[in-house]
Amino acid sequence: MPASTLAGIADVIFPPRCASCGDLLRESEGSHFCPICTDRIGFIGRPLCPCCGIPFAGADTDDHLCGDCLLSEPPFSLARAVGRYDGALLDAIHRFKYEERVALGEVLGRLMADFPFPDFSFTEYSLLVAVPLHPKRLRQRMFNQSVVLARVLAKRFSLPLDLMVLRRSLYTEPQVNLGRNERLANVAGSFTVSAAERIRGKRIILVDDVYTTGSTVKECAKVLRKSGAEEVAVLTLARAV
Repeated sequence: MPASTLAGIADVIFPPRCASCGDLLRESEGSHFCPICTDRIGFIGRPLCPCCGIPFAGADTDDHLCGDCLLSEPPFSLARAVGRYDGALLDAIHRFKYEERVALGEVLGRLMADFPFPDFSFTEYSLLVAVPLHPKRLRQRMFNQSVVLARVLAKRFSLPLDLMVLRRSLYTEPQVNLGRNERLANVAGSFTVSAAERIRGKRIILVDDVYTTGSTVKECAKVLRKSGAEEVAVLTLARAV
């Protein structure tokens, strides 16, 4: 049976719904979100910091390094996100991550795959790595949201995905209620590389769901670079601004 026929049957049995509010989507909408929720997504474009990707207010402003990147160059080459961590995107991520709507991860992964990230091309990279969870946290949640997203990207762009090379070796408290300095201290030394030869000389895309202060992805990028990666770029669904 052709894939298009199977997809049509699936849409009848499991009609597509908005990733944020859950309302049924009309075929003509051609989106992962209904029109109302789409309007509630703060998609990130220029102007932004060319390094960490934080957006700036004002369409008449050029791209320029933010204060944080001027003071301290991050271990990653660039970080990009689809949208601001608020509105409909926040709602969709919370449904995916905390309500165990794993299927939503496929939808959100396609959103990442379709998004025109500024100054970024998947073709320039050779490996995908997802930010890992500690085994204890993985047992609690039953899935790693970053892995779900990374698998969609790997399939879309025919890139290898290594789920074992980067490991979270220390169990840490959830970052959600911690300040910037506390987050940095909380993840320091938490990640290790299991086999440096698998990443040596590689240009890596590091995938996570949300960039908040950047402490987690910076620690991951630092470990990957120290172990021989040529470059690490960070892609996330959302960015706290």
